[in-house]
Amino acid sequence: RPPGQIIGATKWCIFKRINPSRTVVQAAVHERMERMRTERVDLLQFHWADYMDKGYLTALTHLLDLKRAGVIAAIGLCNFDTIRTDEICTEFGPGAIVSNQVQFSLIDTRPLHVMSDVCEKHSLKLLTYGTLCGGFLADKWLGSPEPDPYAGDLTPSQRKYLDMIVKAWRSWELFQALLVVLKSIANQHGKSIANIATQWVLDHPFVGAVIIGARLGLSEHPDENRHVFGFHLTEHDNARIEAILDRSNGCTIITSIGDCGAEYR
Repeated sequence: RPPGQIIGATKWCIFKRINPSRTVVQAAVHERMERMRTERVDLLQFHWADYMDKGYLTALTHLLDLKRAGVIAAIGLCNFDTIRTDEICTEFGPGAIVSNQVQFSLIDTRPLHVMSDVCEKHSLKLLTYGTLCGGFLADKWLGSPEPDPYAGDLTPSQRKYLDMIVKAWRSWELFQALLVVLKSIANQHGKSIANIATQWVLDHPFVGAVIIGARLGLSEHPDENRHVFGFHLTEHDNARIEAILDRSNGCTIITSIGDCGAEYR
């Protein structure tokens, strides 16, 4: 596509204590501009690991100054919890922050609990990852036995999501029941399990986009992913899915793991 139709998103993630001065923040942004070979960052996604250090407010103040100067088009958050997301959006006002990138899927439904209310309050959109649970929400795993996490066939991402499925969410047996329902719905729409799982996330109004992981040359599925456009799940579809989710521990994941982003702290 023409460059003007493409949005380039990048991240600035702070995992250790720094002094977020104007010079430090500006240098970080310009470093990303050089890497992306652009004169402006379309979406700068900001992550700050230590909430005890309120320096994230200082850093965001400088980022917003750079936005007003035209260096950044939009600012988003990455793996910020609900309390801090609400704090930041309240502090800087309407339109200052456009998005928050967090995990959201049929297995991890934490954004439904409180983050969704904050999104509505501040007109914020979620950019969601983990939508397919590392590829587990796909036709490939329908009818498959529970994999051995230490066999070496799974990616690090899949080991993380497998642990979430069998320990936090409920069990591999219930997960298989979910795949059976998703496959039935997929057949009715002429889609795949992955398409249904993706559309379930996209159908929530606080979701701006899903981030589908891809390993170039190994696991990409661009043609299949395009099939998610042009259809929506029906009330009956959602009722069948909810019947399975009601049997899971999905509503308690927010207490066992923590709020959005907590798994990275």
